[in-house]
Amino acid sequence: MASVDRPRRPKIGRIPITELAPTTPNGFPGKGFDGEVITFGATVFREGHGVIGADLVLVRPDGGTRTVPLTLVAPGTDRYEATVQVEGVGVWEWHVESYADDWASWVHGARLKIAAGVDTEATLLDGAALLERLAAEIDSTTAARAAARLQDTDLDPAERLAAVDDPRVVAELAESPLTSLRTLSPTQLLDVERTRAGVGAWYEFFPRSEGAKRNPDGSWKSGDFRTAARRLPAVARMGFDVVYLPPIHPIGTTARKGPNNTLTAGPDDPGSPWAIGGPEGGHDAIHPDLGTEDDFRDFVETAKNTGMEVALDFALQCSPDHPWVTEHPEWFTVRADGSIATAENPPKRYQDIYPIQFDTDPEGLVAEVLRVLRHWIAFGVRIFRVDNPHTKPLWFWERVIREVRDEHPDIVFLAEAFTRPAMMRALAETGFQQSYSYFTWRNTKEEIETYFDELSHETSAYLRPNLFVNTPDILTEFLQYGGRAGYKVRAALAATGAPTWGMYSGYELFEDVARPGSEENIDNEKYEYKPRDFALAEAEGASLAPYVTMLNRLRSAHPALRQLRNTTIHSAEDDAIVVYSKHLPGQYNRSGRDDTVIVVANVDPHSSRETTVHLDLTALGLEPGTLFDVRDVVTGARWTWGSANYVRLDAFQEPVHLLVVEGPHR
Repeated sequence: MASVDRPRRPKIGRIPITELAPTTPNGFPGKGFDGEVITFGATVFREGHGVIGADLVLVRPDGGTRTVPLTLVAPGTDRYEATVQVEGVGVWEWHVESYADDWASWVHGARLKIAAGVDTEATLLDGAALLERLAAEIDSTTAARAAARLQDTDLDPAERLAAVDDPRVVAELAESPLTSLRTLSPTQLLDVERTRAGVGAWYEFFPRSEGAKRNPDGSWKSGDFRTAARRLPAVARMGFDVVYLPPIHPIGTTARKGPNNTLTAGPDDPGSPWAIGGPEGGHDAIHPDLGTEDDFRDFVETAKNTGMEVALDFALQCSPDHPWVTEHPEWFTVRADGSIATAENPPKRYQDIYPIQFDTDPEGLVAEVLRVLRHWIAFGVRIFRVDNPHTKPLWFWERVIREVRDEHPDIVFLAEAFTRPAMMRALAETGFQQSYSYFTWRNTKEEIETYFDELSHETSAYLRPNLFVNTPDILTEFLQYGGRAGYKVRAALAATGAPTWGMYSGYELFEDVARPGSEENIDNEKYEYKPRDFALAEAEGASLAPYVTMLNRLRSAHPALRQLRNTTIHSAEDDAIVVYSKHLPGQYNRSGRDDTVIVVANVDPHSSRETTVHLDLTALGLEPGTLFDVRDVVTGARWTWGSANYVRLDAFQEPVHLLVVEGPHR
């Protein structure tokens, strides 16, 4: 019988190391951000009963090395972990080293054997040999004396064994462990990016609506970058870090959409900003109504002076009037009748947009896209929200993002990919720093708890969610019918459920009327001007802005909320009460104190709920049975809590407790 040439498999080391974490499913580097707290782990085991151990070895981008002992999670699991705060931007290397703990193995066996009077003399001599090895390695008289005591037959075995408990011997062994059979795991990569890649509060608005005015003849005067800049201080006062602008480019007139996505636009209808391109230019041009390049540069600088960054929309698609259509017809799909295919998401059709075809001139497309991105980077833009990346090939994003970040490591790309899990996760693996998520449609207790657990643990090595509560395209049924309570609940969950969240302008005004039969706002801002009087709404108490400001201040004050991987789901007896916590131990907090926030939310915006909340105190850094004091930042109320706690949340008053743990009850 002929032999079979079997494929080579990875070698199993002497002390096997498997199931490394954090890693990605397809071998791309994992992700971290400057200041992120990450748990590294591996499954480590061996044959027999010998004691083993493992170390995490981290190599910083500057070449510095740090070794951290891994701790067995629980007896019998073979799972070893260590939690580390990564500080320093760049690509880190890490691996796990397993080893046989020769001394611990001997001590464990010796205590059993000496107590039982079994194999006494040979066992004590084996221990003496180990101590002589230590004495030779570190030139230790303490170890040599302990070895001699183990060999002293004038003493009874228990007295001889007592030498191993000498504090000086214990200290030397802790400093210079006696190990053997060291085994190294494969080296892993961790791409640690700037903090804004993983932490931030985003606010989206249309510059053309800010300062827009209707003329006496019924036509509109567009807002521009100068009038939009007047909105920036108010956005910054709400605590937002990033102001995100829809496309700022010229808009095509061919097949331009009218109000509410109608197929006929009037002469004064501005069209969708995502229908990019006209006689004035394409992706590297600014819509004339918005101003000049100098005006945009001033807008970016004004945002910076208020403590915010500008995120620019990058939508890789064209109106029929885009210069690329005539200059590069090979970049589009021509149908059998000679027409160019328009964008579709059945049953939706976008008659005003041509999608790009990537397979006829891939090098030309890559070169042009890199040119466009570099153009806006030169204006000081460091964040791009990428529209519909899931309709473009993965290889394209992998290459473009890599080349941009090779030149500008601080660039952040957000994937607007409301799509199937495989594509969403693959986009994150191949380079996108952030991703829109399914949070928008996760509304029940079970949905929220399951999804938050998935985001903070299952995919946290590579997918960073940006929890937007709404978008110009998305007004969910929960918001349409949830009223003020629904808007509070969704904002509180988004702001505390992940380090990055976002809000589209108008959310704070409770804009909840949908176009019939859709999940979009009626009179959608994508297709018309929509000036808003935010100051009047706030003065009349009809604005959510004070609540949003409170949420962002909470995030700023509590570093536990600026971590992704530290969410713990707790339990409540009511099927509408969601409970989770975010805990950060003191060693990772500049104050040196533990930081813990507990969120208890009534996700039924139409009722009052009473229930008992059950907490895992160890997840809060507390011993079982501990009583502790909490303060609700929403109302200022204080309570003493333990592992089981009564709560009452009235949707018509305050539907969410945001509880800060102030410490053990005295």
